[in-house]
Amino acid sequence: MKHPNAHRSAQKRGASSALMVLTGLFFLAGLSRLGLGVAEVIAAENDVAQVDAPIAQDPPAPDPGDLFQSLRAREARLQQMEESLEQRAEELRQAEADIRAQLEQLAQAEERLLQTLALTESAAEDDVARLTAVYEHMKPQQAAELFSQMDVQFAAGFFARLRPDFAGAVMAALDPMTAYSISAVLAGRNANTPRD
Repeated sequence: MKHPNAHRSAQKRGASSALMVLTGLFFLAGLSRLGLGVAEVIAAENDVAQVDAPIAQDPPAPDPGDLFQSLRAREARLQQMEESLEQRAEELRQAEADIRAQLEQLAQAEERLLQTLALTESAAEDDVARLTAVYEHMKPQQAAELFSQMDVQFAAGFFARLRPDFAGAVMAALDPMTAYSISAVLAGRNANTPRD
């Protein structure tokens, strides 16, 4: 069984705690009222200051006509730039087409030149073959007289084409010094030929 004094002291502690809570609540209520009063005073001062202060005016709205004119001018500039770019693009396309046409003409001219060179070489080859056949139908002594009058390089070119038996007969009919020079040119032509 609890002692009666302990029960009383517990009651006193509970009563003092309740008093402390109530005191705190009253204190907070007083502070809030004080705060509200201060807030009202500050608000009233702001209202007076706003009444006394000159009213700030909004900047004037832009004139719709000026804005429209500005937009029209910008649109005109953009249109002019677009036309200029389109014209430049057209000039570039035309220049590209011209270059392609010139390249095509150059390719055709090169093809014609190659054909002409081929014909010329063929004609020259035909002429040399025909002249070689003429020499081979001559007597060796007559051919030797002609070869002795030719440049050594030129004569060696024909000797390389003559039949070996006829070339030997003509070489025997030539002056020994001329025959030696033609032989040296022919040997020099074949000296750089690769051998297995």
